[in-house]
Amino acid sequence: MDLDALRFGRFETLGTAVTDWAKVVGHLQKLEKDARDGLKGAAEKADWKGVNATVTREFITKTAGEFADAHAEAKSIHNILKDTHDELVGYRNQLNLAISEGLKKNLTVLDTGNGSFTVTMNIHPDRAAAGTSVPDHSQQDVDHFRDGVQRILKAATESDNSADQALRALVDQAEYGFSGASYQDRDSAAKAMKEAERLAGLLRKKGDSMSPEEFDELNRSLAKYRDDPLFQEKFATTLGPRGTLDFWADLSDPSDGGDLQRSRHEQFGELQKNLGLTLAGATRSDSPEMRRWEEQMVRLGDERIQTRGAQVYGFQLMSNLMRVGDYDDRFLDKYGNALVATEKKMRLPDRYWNAGVPPMPKMNFIGDDFGRDPMTGLMTGLSHSPRAATDFFTTTQPQDNAAWVLKERPVFDDTPLDEDDGNPFREATGKALLAAATGVNPGDPNAVPVEHTADHRRVLDRSLKYLSEAGDEMPSEFRDDMATVLVNWGDEVHHTTSSLADDPGDPRQLDRRQLLEVTKQVSRDQNAYGILNDGLNREMVRDIYHDHPGDPKETLLRAGHTVGFLEEARYQALKTDKDDPSWDAKWLYHGFGGAVNFIPVVGDAAQRGVDALAYNWQLDEQERIDKEIARQNEQVFRGRENQLQKLADLWADANPGHHGNTRYTLTSEINTAALNGNGRAQGLAGDQ
Repeated sequence: MDLDALRFGRFETLGTAVTDWAKVVGHLQKLEKDARDGLKGAAEKADWKGVNATVTREFITKTAGEFADAHAEAKSIHNILKDTHDELVGYRNQLNLAISEGLKKNLTVLDTGNGSFTVTMNIHPDRAAAGTSVPDHSQQDVDHFRDGVQRILKAATESDNSADQALRALVDQAEYGFSGASYQDRDSAAKAMKEAERLAGLLRKKGDSMSPEEFDELNRSLAKYRDDPLFQEKFATTLGPRGTLDFWADLSDPSDGGDLQRSRHEQFGELQKNLGLTLAGATRSDSPEMRRWEEQMVRLGDERIQTRGAQVYGFQLMSNLMRVGDYDDRFLDKYGNALVATEKKMRLPDRYWNAGVPPMPKMNFIGDDFGRDPMTGLMTGLSHSPRAATDFFTTTQPQDNAAWVLKERPVFDDTPLDEDDGNPFREATGKALLAAATGVNPGDPNAVPVEHTADHRRVLDRSLKYLSEAGDEMPSEFRDDMATVLVNWGDEVHHTTSSLADDPGDPRQLDRRQLLEVTKQVSRDQNAYGILNDGLNREMVRDIYHDHPGDPKETLLRAGHTVGFLEEARYQALKTDKDDPSWDAKWLYHGFGGAVNFIPVVGDAAQRGVDALAYNWQLDEQERIDKEIARQNEQVFRGRENQLQKLADLWADANPGHHGNTRYTLTSEINTAALNGNGRAQGLAGDQ
């Protein structure tokens, strides 16, 4: 900052901007409240159907969020401007005071441009008027005066520059709309950016050669700032895509036997989380620098990164940093498409991911798998970002991503030290598929069901197709997740399992043969079987209490047909695993477990019915095991008697005005429907 700019600066315009932004903050605060309590609140309470239930509600929710983001960003801008205004006025006052003190010793300053100045005498003794006494000064006085003015100018320049950087970074966070970044003052924003540059510089300069103390400081600072938007972006762009990969490759490689491998190896997982969360947040910035970062990272995916003792691909390194955090959807789309394209060119990707002499021992320090399979990290990242997961599983160009990960992709064991565990890639893919088909993050304990979109339905249809084609080879790791998907789509599943025939014109109907095969595969696992049946019990009760067909008896008969369909799927599963029916011998009811966040609320009256039905179904399951009840023609439903009886009772409770029925006749009708549903399912499976 030039001396004269500070000395003679008039900060009234900046003060006016501060006042104006204060008014903007006040207006936006009111608009945010109106949008949150009025617009969004009304939308959440509305019982909308069709397009309004998806497009309009999503638009209103997003709009209300924009008001909140706008208020947060405006408040941050106001705070930064106010701090800068107050500081610059203060520095101007300090400068004028210093100049006044200098004049007492006949010293003053002259602006020489470009932020420089010179100290000179105010009145030269040779040119002083007759009789004028000129104060004396020493060289020490000159140096002291010069240093004081320099300190003031330096502080003012830093104040001005940091405000400029913070404001630009804040605005660049969102290409359109508002970022929602919030800072209480200019100093906190400036400090976050400065700390980001320092830490990224440490990684670029020292990498895994940093001291254990520096490692600890890095971990603490990343944990502190990992949710700070300006820190996230500045850290990522300063470190750079290649710097990120080089650091993680060197840290993972134990060949140098350095201090960190010996003293901080147990903390690598915590650093992996903190680094991943920081980078995930950075990708949500819309700044040009971060867009370039993302594009470069995708291009580096199929390049080999050389360490002291190994050679690994960029995809392997970056994917391990994607296991935590909510990465930007556009980045996940580009990254996922590029990784699938690379693997399809490889044909046998496991040969490449396990390559190297020797291969990198471990790049993942969060879970048990070694981290050599980059699809595991990508799938985990997608599961945290449902919209991106939906895009991934519906993409068919330039390749069919769903077909690759659900059907075609060769897999390999990335946990060779544990032969009895599931495949980590498939476990992660199941969670990503769950997010894609439901719109719900399976890792969020506070998640609630969302309205389904046409793309969610496409994911469901395509997953049923590919997994049913696998038949008994459908990976066991998908069973729990597919059970939860089917429960989340309970209305369509119940509607399909109770259908009397295929109806291409019925938008609610799924492919019945595909659904039967997947239901069979789900039923081969006790917990998955429990999730599916418990969830459909809930759907049948909801149907009885809340659906209103022309003939109320339809809900009773549909419940029976669905029970018969589920029983046939269970029998098919037991027949497939007749040599190892282990779970059937140790039935334990676990409830919904992790599936509860995917189940729509059914209402108080229906919930009481759900609880009662769940209890009676459990009685049937336990009795089935205790008495070793097997399927023998007319004895098909001895294992479902309590369940069917309770469904008949609930129907009678929900339809008190429907006369002409007794408990006996209702129970007889639902049992007949169950037999018919069972026979129809046998026909779908080809068991005539």
